Parts: sequence; structure tokens; C-alpha cells
Amino acid sequence: MSTESAAAGHLAELRLLRRVRGRMDREYAQPLDVESLARGVNMSAGHLSRRFKAAYGESPYAYLMTRRIERAMALLRRGDLSVTEVCFAVGCSSLGTFSTRFTELVGMSPSAYRARTADTAAGLPSCMEKNVTRPIRNREAPAASLDLA
Repeated sequence: MSTESAAAGHLAELRLLRRVRGRMDREYAQPLDVESLARGVNMSAGHLSRRFKAAYGESPYAYLMTRRIERAMALLRRGDLSVTEVCFAVGCSSLGTFSTRFTELVGMSPSAYRARTADTAAGLPSCMEKNVTRPIRNREAPAASLDLA
């Protein structure tokens, strides 16, 4: 296999991974799993998971949950929906899992976040609000929650 054909294959794979990521960005509120995402780009679920993590630094599931929590944070800041309504609006089917992942990512429970940040970003342009409030896995979480041992 020549270097050129290997590079072309790598670029083709990256295009497929971008399609998967784009689908998760658009359809985050839909029930998505790695198997259906992989079928959409003619890959096995295991191969997709490995290649996605190599390309983006996190698994497809972690990426999807980060997108869902990001959208949930925006809905909670608005303050007009309950935590349960937000959970289902962003595509989570379990309030417990949603709350656990939210707390892991943001460092506080969804209800505490809602109480603390309702109308905080009022007046900011949406492009600035997104940059200021975007969750970054474990950035906000206390160091103790990072100890998985």
C-alpha cells in the first residue's frame, strides 16, 4: 500500500467520523447508540469507537453526552423548564443517568446549576454565551471526582 493511498484512506475515514459527529450534533435529542451510528457509516461499532476516540479524544458516547449536557445547561439557564423536562428534551431517558453525568461534567447537580445560573447569561450574544458556558469534561468538577480508582 502506497503512502498516498494510506493518506487517502485516512482522510476518507476522517470524513466518516465527521459525519458521525455531525449527526450527534444535529440529532442529540434522538435515541442514538454506537451501533446505529456505526451502521450509518458502514463501520463496526468497535472500530467506530476506537477511531472516534483516536480522532476526537473521547468515545462517541462521551461526546454525545457532552453535547446533551451542553444543551441542558442552556435550557436550565433559561429557568422555565424543570430538570425532568430538560432531561427528556435533550434526549436522555433516565433522570438518574442525566443527573449523574451532569454532575460529573459540570461539578454540581442540574437543580443547583439551574438555581445558580438562571438568567446569568442574559444580555450576552449567543455566540459569546456558548463560549463562556460550554462544558469541558471534568474542567468544572472538583479534583476528587476525577479519582476513578
